[in-house]
Amino acid sequence: MVPVKILESYHARLVSVRKDQLLFEEGDQATDFFQVEEGQIKMFVLNDEGREFTHGVFEAGESFAEPALLGDFPYPASAVAITAGKVWRLSKYDFLRLLKDHFDLHLKLDHVLCQRLQYKTMILTEISTHQPEHRLKTIMKYIKSKMQVEHHQKITIPYTRQELADMTGLRVETVIRTIKKMEQDGALTLENRKIKI
Repeated sequence: MVPVKILESYHARLVSVRKDQLLFEEGDQATDFFQVEEGQIKMFVLNDEGREFTHGVFEAGESFAEPALLGDFPYPASAVAITAGKVWRLSKYDFLRLLKDHFDLHLKLDHVLCQRLQYKTMILTEISTHQPEHRLKTIMKYIKSKMQVEHHQKITIPYTRQELADMTGLRVETVIRTIKKMEQDGALTLENRKIKI
């Protein structure tokens, strides 16, 4: 989202991350802006029983954890590298300076944050009111929309059953059963255990 030259001009550091490396934990003081250069980063929370809920998965060009910086509150979730990669880190002070100096980037960030709010509202509605099949169809449609492909074009869902469970608040066993039923009903196809919609 923020061009590399601009990140560098505000003293951002490109850091390598290992698979499963924790970038910050829920409740830590928000100190940095993050933007993925390579790999995937997941933001998640764990409930009292140790069950995970995924707030988002961020890929190259996407930033994360900005609300805590802008709202001046601790990180509301933890962030971990799903894959090895590289992440830009920019201090809060320099991030706020960048936004002040580049109103066009501020507006782009506002747009991204509004899209995330829309996603959170959709997920909250799904989890609180809908059956598993509806939840999975909704999250898969959302994933497909992020890939920006034609409506009729089939895609492979790039997430495991466990990751889909973490995104929808379901148990992995429920996701497995529901996907089998959805395949039988013709709502999706399975090829080498990969989900295609």
